[in-house]
Amino acid sequence: MKRYCLALDLKDDAQLIAEYEKYHQAVWPEIKDSITGSGIEHMEIYRIMNRLFMIMEVNDTFSFEQKGAADAANPKVQEWEQLMWKYQQALPIAKPGEKWMLMEKIFSL
Repeated sequence: MKRYCLALDLKDDAQLIAEYEKYHQAVWPEIKDSITGSGIEHMEIYRIMNRLFMIMEVNDTFSFEQKGAADAANPKVQEWEQLMWKYQQALPIAKPGEKWMLMEKIFSL
């Protein structure tokens, strides 16, 4: 099983952050299905201030390219992503259209 870590920022607004967290306490079933159906077996999101950190553990069937294509073709995922963009903001180094950015592992014990 592979592990990926990704980062993204939220808009620095306490009310928006609270709303974002509330959505993530009751993620839509279609979104959960799209996550597990892509080969992601475990996912956690952590927050400090307005910085988000996601950990994904995936099986051998997972591919970022296939997940992206499936998400682009899924109207419910697109609705969720558009809604979440109200709360999210790209990292300063992101290219146009990039959201969650893959992090590089620099240490392991």
